[in-house]
Amino acid sequence: MHPFVTQEHVDTFQREGVVLIKGLFQDYVDMIRAGIERNMVEPGPYAAENLMEGEGGRFFDDYCNWTRISEFENVIRNSPAAEVAADLMKSNRVQVFHDHVLVKEPGTSKQTPWHQDSPYYFVDGVQTVSFWSPMDVVTDASLRCVAGSHSWKKAVLPTRWLTETSFFPNDDDYMPVPDPDLEGMDIREWEMAPGDAVAFNYGTLHGARGNISDQRRRAFSLRLVGDDARYVERPGPTSPPFPGHEMMPGQILREDWFPVIYQR
Repeated sequence: MHPFVTQEHVDTFQREGVVLIKGLFQDYVDMIRAGIERNMVEPGPYAAENLMEGEGGRFFDDYCNWTRISEFENVIRNSPAAEVAADLMKSNRVQVFHDHVLVKEPGTSKQTPWHQDSPYYFVDGVQTVSFWSPMDVVTDASLRCVAGSHSWKKAVLPTRWLTETSFFPNDDDYMPVPDPDLEGMDIREWEMAPGDAVAFNYGTLHGARGNISDQRRRAFSLRLVGDDARYVERPGPTSPPFPGHEMMPGQILREDWFPVIYQR
């Protein structure tokens, strides 16, 4: 295994669906920060401002920019993330799914809603991992994950962050979005240094508090998939949508769009 990873990391990730990897991007913090600044100056087609009128601060997010922002591509191809992902997923190979930037400026009270990533995606499989890495010291604005939620029998209803409306028309296929604090769920969160990373399964329920501090909270996320990942159709356009992909249900994600970045 990669030196960043122990057997305890792997066992915890498999059992609980979330684990902290200290220093995963520690050598790439300046590069990621530069990529985030470029992303905010030159947003892509999926960029969003996630605040309603009258809400303070700024909550910017954008995804699928690694092919045009060289800093992100450098991190994806050269950082330890791919090999660490293979270890955690117990996978022989790792494909890129997408990158994601989330920035909460000082005084942003807006929370990141509780959600699972998998219902939004056209990916089926258990060998999945997201890395969420802050580029600033985080305490209260850290990522929060519900341990074991990746093994729930029913997926959580996907909603649109800004309007909190259903993402797809088939609400009955999902469980309502829970309130993990109110329901006493096992929430994992950590105070983190720049370059630390939370690794979590696409099925892990997660969210984040607002950033009411006087410091920025810039986060870089990297979504990767392993051996068993297959394309699956959803009852509407997915997020990200990847229009024109031409994949069929049951196929491995096309490698020209979702390249293999690690192979044992």
